[in-house]
Amino acid sequence: MSGLFSERRLRLMFLASAVRTSETQFRALYDMGRDSAYILDLHRIPEIYVQQSPRATAMAIGFDEPFIVVSTGLLDLMDEEELRFVIGHETSHILSGHAVYGTMLQILTQLATRVAWIPLGYIGLRVIVAALEEWARKAEMSADRGGLLAGQDPDAALRALMKLAGGSRLHEMNIEAFLDQAREYDTAGDVRDGLLKVLNLLGTTHPFAVTRVAELDRWRRAGEYDAILAGNYPRREDDGNAKISEEVKAAANSYRESWAQSQDPFIGVLRDVAEGAVNAGERIFNRFARREN
Repeated sequence: MSGLFSERRLRLMFLASAVRTSETQFRALYDMGRDSAYILDLHRIPEIYVQQSPRATAMAIGFDEPFIVVSTGLLDLMDEEELRFVIGHETSHILSGHAVYGTMLQILTQLATRVAWIPLGYIGLRVIVAALEEWARKAEMSADRGGLLAGQDPDAALRALMKLAGGSRLHEMNIEAFLDQAREYDTAGDVRDGLLKVLNLLGTTHPFAVTRVAELDRWRRAGEYDAILAGNYPRREDDGNAKISEEVKAAANSYRESWAQSQDPFIGVLRDVAEGAVNAGERIFNRFARREN
C-alpha cells in the first residue's frame, strides 16, 4: 500500500519542490550516486534530490523505487569525499531494504500514541517499537559500513560522522580526541550513568555520533573491511543456501561480543546477571539429567 500511494506522493512532492540531480544539475552528487550503486552492486541507480534546508540531513525513501534526499545544509557541511560516504550510506539503506522496517516503525510509533489510553495495548506496542528502534540504530551502523565501502576513505567517513556532532569547524576538531570521547563515554560513571545512557536512547533511531565513529573505526581495524575489499564476502547466488537460524546465531554472537567488549559499569552488571542465570540454568539441567540417568 505504501508503494502504491505514499511513495508516489512523496516522489511527486520532491519532484515539484526539490532539485533532481543529473548530468546537468549537481553533477558531482549525481556521479556519486552512480558510483555508489555500481560499487555496492545495486541493480538500479537511485534518484537523488537536493532539498533546501539549513539542517544537515540525508534520507532514503521508498519501497519499489527508493530515492535519496539530501539537504543543502549537508552539502554546505561536507566536502566531496565526506559526501561520497553519505551517499554510500543512503545507498546501503536502499540495498538492504531498510525502508520496510523503517516505515513499520513510523506506523507503530503513531499507533502507540493513539492507543496510549489502553494500558496493555500501549505497553505491548512500546515493546515492539523499542525493538524496532534498536534495529534502526543497528541499521544505521550497517549503512555506515556500506558508506565506507562505497567511499573507501576511512578518514573521510570518520570526519563526516564527527561533523554531524560538531559542525563545519574541522580545524577545531581532532578525530583521535573524538575517539577518546567515545572511550570515555563507554567507561565513564557508575551503574547510574549506564542506566541513564540506556534511557537516553529511548525514542531514538540513530546511535550517538561518538558511538558511530567508534564502531566504524573498530570494524575497519578488525579486518572485515579489508577482507571485503579483497573480495571475501557472501555472494547473491549463495542466498538459497543461507539459513535464518545461522543469522540468528550470528546476531546473538554480535551482541555477546559487544557486551563483552563494553566497559560500561551498567552493562557489566547486566552481563554478570545474565551469566549467573545461564550458569544456574546449566546446573539445574545437569541435575535433572543425572536423575534421569
